Amino acid sequence: MSERRQARETRKSQTQAAARSPKGTKGTDAAKQPKPARTPKPRKPHLPPGTVSAQAWIDTSVLALLCLIGFAGWMPVLSGPGNIVASVGGLLVGLGVALLSHRFRLNAITTVLAALIAYFLLGSAIALPGEARWFVVPTLETIRDLAVGAVFSWADVLTLAAPVGAPPHVSVLPYVFALVLGLLGGVLTFRWLSARYRTLWRCALVMLIPLVAYALPVVFGTVDPFFPAARGLAVAVIALVWLGWRRPEGKNISLSEKSGLRRARIVGTIAVTVAAVVVGGLAASVLTPAPQSRFVLRDLVQPPFDPQDFASPLSGFRSYTKTLNDTDLMSVTGLIPGDRVRLAVMDTYDGHLWNVAGPDLATDGSGIFELASSDLPKASLATIVDQRSVTVDVLGYSGPWLPTVGVPETMNLDHVDRERASGFRFNAATGSAVLIDGVNSDVTYSLRSGIQAVPGDDSLEDTPVAPVSMPPVEKIPDVVVSAAKEYSGAAESPIEQLRAIETALVTNGYLSHGLESDAASSRAGHGADRMEELFTRANLIGDQEQYASAMALMARSLGYPARVVMGFEPKNVLEGSPTVITGDDVTAWVEVPFEGIGWVPFFPTPDETEIPQDQNPKPQSEPQPQVRQPPRSEKRPDDLLTDSDIDDKSDKDDDEEFVLPVWTIVSLGVLAGLLLLYLVPLAIIALIKRRRVKRRRAGPPHQRASGAWDELIDRHAELGYQIPSQTRLTVATALAEQRDTDAAGTATLQQLAHGADAAVFSGADAPDDEIEALWTTASDQSRDASKTVGWWRRQVSRFRVRRSDRDRGRSRAPRRKRE
Repeated sequence: MSERRQARETRKSQTQAAARSPKGTKGTDAAKQPKPARTPKPRKPHLPPGTVSAQAWIDTSVLALLCLIGFAGWMPVLSGPGNIVASVGGLLVGLGVALLSHRFRLNAITTVLAALIAYFLLGSAIALPGEARWFVVPTLETIRDLAVGAVFSWADVLTLAAPVGAPPHVSVLPYVFALVLGLLGGVLTFRWLSARYRTLWRCALVMLIPLVAYALPVVFGTVDPFFPAARGLAVAVIALVWLGWRRPEGKNISLSEKSGLRRARIVGTIAVTVAAVVVGGLAASVLTPAPQSRFVLRDLVQPPFDPQDFASPLSGFRSYTKTLNDTDLMSVTGLIPGDRVRLAVMDTYDGHLWNVAGPDLATDGSGIFELASSDLPKASLATIVDQRSVTVDVLGYSGPWLPTVGVPETMNLDHVDRERASGFRFNAATGSAVLIDGVNSDVTYSLRSGIQAVPGDDSLEDTPVAPVSMPPVEKIPDVVVSAAKEYSGAAESPIEQLRAIETALVTNGYLSHGLESDAASSRAGHGADRMEELFTRANLIGDQEQYASAMALMARSLGYPARVVMGFEPKNVLEGSPTVITGDDVTAWVEVPFEGIGWVPFFPTPDETEIPQDQNPKPQSEPQPQVRQPPRSEKRPDDLLTDSDIDDKSDKDDDEEFVLPVWTIVSLGVLAGLLLLYLVPLAIIALIKRRRVKRRRAGPPHQRASGAWDELIDRHAELGYQIPSQTRLTVATALAEQRDTDAAGTATLQQLAHGADAAVFSGADAPDDEIEALWTTASDQSRDASKTVGWWRRQVSRFRVRRSDRDRGRSRAPRRKRE
């Protein structure tokens, strides 16, 4: 009965205040006069929850257009039109999920789950149509590539030679990038940038999404962006016009003022567009930085493959001539007589070995090994005069270096194991290729190559050597430098000096692989000591390893950018038939670049194998003392072997045991901790609110009716609505205005207020069904209020607990009674 007493006291105090009015009777008469009719405030047409307004569609269209202009920046990075299809498709998928989230009022977690389902369900047809079944249906391979591409494609694009086309999961990058931006942009325009909250600063924040769409392809791209001036001007003009038209027109202005303001906006839009085009165009033509000064991440990322992690290819030269001389290494189809198979190009020397320069020593002449698609990057210095289509079937060869022919232009690894093919790297400067996991007998591939022009010496007489920077060579023996000066003699032009060195080595040298059948011994190696031995012996004796190394060092001592190439020169080549290459076909030569021509080969190895015997006497055999042999064993060969069971199953299981990476365990731990920080307080607060409802639904009917109203008020306050300290009817009207409800919704709130007042102040107990109807209406209205606010306000409301004044009064009353 405390609430009834409080109501009577309130009416009594109002009556006394009116009696004490200084105007006396005039005040009473004025109070009796009828009040002027209140003009109802015009209200905007109500849109049901989940409905998208026309202005929201315009905002979304502008945002999508700006993002598409930004996505065009992938053109220099990703090969083919597939990146445009993936970008457009990803943007539409993201906007579609955002629209569904708005339509069905999904929370953040449900929206993310819907985005993940759409990502995997539609990604096969959009980003990986070549791997999908019938170009649409997802397969296990496409799902795996979608999962891998979302994580690793960002790093692969930075280490890949542009334009990127392989591995397949790289095409997932524009798809997932566009989907994420489309989802964020759609959620902001449909739900956050609504008609009620469309302010200029919110529009400006939404512009961050197209800015990210524009900036990220530039940072991940190359030093030569895709039409940067035109795209930048388009983004600036569209953004400025959109922000200008989204500015509120103001309240309480007449139609004529609106018409004038609209004309002023049109004129301003035209002026801004013209100014942006003129000023931006002039600034772009004057202030555009040089390509070398552009900041791109790929210039800061070191490729993961370092060729110096492997042994020098030239150091294993003698293994082909001694061990693998009769072994069939590979079968090559598409060669013609005179073609050579390239294995590796070595361009740095440290006094011990010729080796392939790693990323730390890489120059424009040596290049670096990068991920590449089937369309290989073009060589910067090459003159192509012919084409070869070659198929290589590896037989007995093994190693990381992938044999090629000429200047490779395309590479088809479709018949190579998928995991092995993912380790393909290509060096466009040297025309070399590798498989990080190694080449073995299971590898079969095809390539299309260009054949480098080799002009005659007469046409090269006036041609200078190309100004190509090369990795350093160190510790060149003095005898090699002296021999270079001696052999070049009076020659003046580069081709004359290099040809003189080549001719001197061929004429004065002798060929020996160090085999027992050779006329003279020849030590393997090409270090500084071996080079000194080559020139200090009575005769030059060695094979391609020594002669190619010697000529390259002599050319470097004269200032020419020479490099050593190791490969195979097959014999008995029949055009159109497979050619089997053995270890006996191994060879090495020297290449020097000439300006406007390319890399010209030199072959300094002599053909003469008959070495004068008087200058190279064979050592005489010395008789050895006789040694008594032990008696023969009577055991059979099989008896020499001990039967034992080798259990290698456990080792195999240990090798194949799956172990989670450390970063995965840490990420899962952090995620679990964040979920606990979110769920534990949420569960505690939910229990507190449930106890609050249970307490309010107990007691006599008037308290339960009052509890239903209090629960409605507290739920609205927790959602961020302003609750005035007035009567229930006034509060109901204020809430209806804040929620922008229609007439039916306003009437429902007012009926709830009337019903609560009737149950509290009638003096009689209301029926239980009326009390339950009040609670049902209060719950329904609370849910409707939650749907009209944004996601963030709903999340905050779950962590807020409000207690009405009557609840606090009830909690203090027992204490006063005990006192």
